[in-house]
Amino acid sequence: FSLQINDIDPAFTLGEMERQKNATIRRLQEEGVWEMNRSVELPAVVQRLAIISSAKAAGFQDFTNELKKSRYAFHTTLFEAVMQGQSAEESIIDALGRVADRMEQFDAVVIVRGGGSQSDLSCFNSYRLCSYVAQFPLPVVTGIGHDKDVSVADMVAHTPLKTPTAVAAWLTERMATQEGWLIDASHRLSQLASQA
Repeated sequence: FSLQINDIDPAFTLGEMERQKNATIRRLQEEGVWEMNRSVELPAVVQRLAIISSAKAAGFQDFTNELKKSRYAFHTTLFEAVMQGQSAEESIIDALGRVADRMEQFDAVVIVRGGGSQSDLSCFNSYRLCSYVAQFPLPVVTGIGHDKDVSVADMVAHTPLKTPTAVAAWLTERMATQEGWLIDASHRLSQLASQA
């Protein structure tokens, strides 16, 4: 029994993908856009969310189910996109464009996708997509769902988290923190008013 390899497509080898990833990082840094999305101010209350995902994806379902467990009212709008394969890059960029057209309606953009192989997630290292994320006028939160590797999209996003579930938990915790601050401020105001 023997195996004979006649041809290898270098676009799918790990070395080529790593080279492209490093080239994307270098280019974004040289263009001065690397920190842009992280410098966009995140509102104290992040409640109106533009979600970029596939409605059928397990990651989107995990995110939605985790948000439903929260006692807070999140307002989500799904901008459906293909999240893997050759059309993913263009589809996600198109979704970001549709969000930008209505950006005054949202506090943040959430990009969620479940885990997958490195080749499945390669679009999140592409220069064009990462440039859009880096320069997006709303804060971008990513939950691309891969524990071992960090994509360039994660690196340039305002807030990168490991999984879609982690994004939902972070949003809920942020709301709880703001609620706690408001309750504390209300008590202090009440005490000050009674002393007057």
